[in-house]
Amino acid sequence: MGYDLTPQGLHDLAEGAAVLGTGGGGDPYIGRLLVEREMAAGRRVRVIGADELPDDALVLPSSMMGAPTVFVEKLPSGGGNVAAFRALEEHLGRRAHAVMPTECGGLNSMIPLMLGAQLGLPVVDADGMGRAFPELQMQTFGVLGVSGSPMAIASDHGDVCVITAGDNKRMEQLARALTIQMGGASYISDYPMDTAEVRRTSVHGTLSLCRDIGRTLREARAAHADPFDALTAMLAGTIYSLGVVLFRGKVVDVERRTVDGFARGRARLRAADDPGDVLEITFQNEHLVARRDGRVLAIVPDLICTLATETGAPVPTESLAYGQRLTVFAISTPPIMRTPDALACFGPAGFGLTDPYVPLENLLPGSLAKTPAP
Repeated sequence: MGYDLTPQGLHDLAEGAAVLGTGGGGDPYIGRLLVEREMAAGRRVRVIGADELPDDALVLPSSMMGAPTVFVEKLPSGGGNVAAFRALEEHLGRRAHAVMPTECGGLNSMIPLMLGAQLGLPVVDADGMGRAFPELQMQTFGVLGVSGSPMAIASDHGDVCVITAGDNKRMEQLARALTIQMGGASYISDYPMDTAEVRRTSVHGTLSLCRDIGRTLREARAAHADPFDALTAMLAGTIYSLGVVLFRGKVVDVERRTVDGFARGRARLRAADDPGDVLEITFQNEHLVARRDGRVLAIVPDLICTLATETGAPVPTESLAYGQRLTVFAISTPPIMRTPDALACFGPAGFGLTDPYVPLENLLPGSLAKTPAP
């Protein structure tokens, strides 16, 4: 059933989105403030399930594009959000019934909520990633046959373009180049879909899952309970199924640079009780692979999250800093993200990694059940 998002629900959703952002996707705190501004103006944020859409509906996903480090230095105003959406409607010659996230992780969980409030449209409780990814073609929508273009892209300064690309990878390349010219951040509306396509190709219930993750962490803090135990128990009843602590330690080195519109780098953590025990995380906006003494502990598309050890609060890549005490928490990705076609798009090879994909549960100690990789 659909529901109106409350201010507390928004806070919880933003924190859960930062967890599923796996270090990337932009800090949802910024987007949360933009949504709160709309709520304070009396506008409604309505979340509906894909099964509540009319059969003939047009749904337009919405998001921001750019390196997360840019959003820290240059706060978005939200002005280009409506411009991109309306430009795509005009190009298609149809009005949309609903907005939808392209990704539920990070800042991009907030952008469609703001847009839905601005336009008085419901937001579909689903997305195309079940987490955050750095490139536009890395969507279950595209993996399952939906074209990402025509897409519209806009800046905060009145620039608006419509792109029709030969394929989704080319769409990413063209939109990335425009985003760089727009100052490193842009608003996009892409993957126009009808109701049947939304139901068939999306990861369902992810906005509500973000809200539930945030609520779980908040309630664990209030009860002075272990937030990681609470999170593991909560995930066990969802399509993500498995959450597990991989490592606890202190950040001893961060290498981070903005290249070609992405935040790329690596972070190293050292265990408090063993100076020789080091975990290294490689990221491209999002965390891609975690290695301990060279051995892979978790790898994309499974989720690798960096959370504050004391509170469970998520720490994104742009905020990683020497001396932080972090817990690295891994989450198994939903089955729709593990098919051969999905792995070809956003598995290790999609990021130029030579490591093969091995499901998170197969990388854990033998007490857990093993399932073969697709």
